[in-house]
Amino acid sequence: ALVEVQVPALEGDALAGQALYRKSCASCHGENAGGRDGIGPPLVHKIYEPGHHADGSFLLATARGVRAHHWPFGDMLPVEGVSQADVEKIVVYVRTLQRANGIN
Repeated sequence: ALVEVQVPALEGDALAGQALYRKSCASCHGENAGGRDGIGPPLVHKIYEPGHHADGSFLLATARGVRAHHWPFGDMLPVEGVSQADVEKIVVYVRTLQRANGIN
């Protein structure tokens, strides 16, 4: 992990989002969105705070991919097999982690 992430108690969509995140995102963005050295950035980071990357940016990133612009990890490819409803739950999980770690 590139950052240490405190995980709060999860329930509802955040808990569902955690399971979906582990299935579709953790291989690049690390356990609990802490990033993976040389592979993918942490999502629990001030760069991804809601005022800079709104929830819709996560939806677009998974659907279309993203050109590298904040980190030296290379481009992010679209994520196959993840629905918009899945991404919405993943975003609830990520935002819950961010708030628990002082990112609002």
